[in-house]
Formats: sequence, structure tokens, C-alpha cells
Amino acid sequence: QVQLVESGGGLVQAGDSLRLSCAASGRTFSSYAVGWFRQSPGKERDIVGAISCSGRSTYLADSVKGRFTISRDNAKNTVYLQMIGLKPEDTAVYFCAAAWSSDTWSVPDRPYEYSYWGQGTQVTVSS
Repeated sequence: QVQLVESGGGLVQAGDSLRLSCAASGRTFSSYAVGWFRQSPGKERDIVGAISCSGRSTYLADSVKGRFTISRDNAKNTVYLQMIGLKPEDTAVYFCAAAWSSDTWSVPDRPYEYSYWGQGTQVTVSS
């Protein structure tokens, strides 16, 4: 069982930066790949990025490449999403999710691959 809590969202202006954190409970966090997803009203939940359980492999959606980075600190049971150059189209609720993985390089990118989800944190970017 893994419980996830996101933090770090807020209201910012276009061009600003934010760092989201996903804090996990559980002693086996290092066995889980973690993904960040976002969802805005009326739209599907889309992948933003993912990181393998070891942190050796990452995936970022094309829409955020060059602006977002994903990292993790397994000693702190935390995954980070650093966002720079935010745009109004980045406005959404951001969720982190965890998927148990025996593959240290695996970066699942579909919602159905994840078993545990946080409650989400709102990011609003004004123009």
C-alpha cells in the first residue's frame, strides 16, 4: 500500500516556475515508478512525465520537454516535478501516481498502469 500526497501547486503568472512534490508513505517506495499526470475540466487525464523506480529513466511529454524535469529522492520518499516557463495551457490539476515495478528502467505512461494516486494539486497559470 502506498499513499501519495502532492504539494506545491498555486497561482502563478506565465513564465514563472513551480516545483511540485509527491510525498509517499511506505517502506518500499523505491520499488515504484512514479508518474505525474494532469487534468483540466472536460479533458482527459494526460501524462506529464514519469520516472522509473531507480530514477535511472525518465519520460516527459512533448508538450513539456525543455520546461519540466522530473526527479526523485528515494531516501525522502519524494518525487519532484520542476516546472519552468509555465504557460496558461499548463493550468490543470496535477496528480502523482505510483506503479509497482520490478524493472528499474520502466516508465509507465498510461493512467491504467498506475495503482495508487494522490488527491491532486491545482496549478493555475495566468497570462
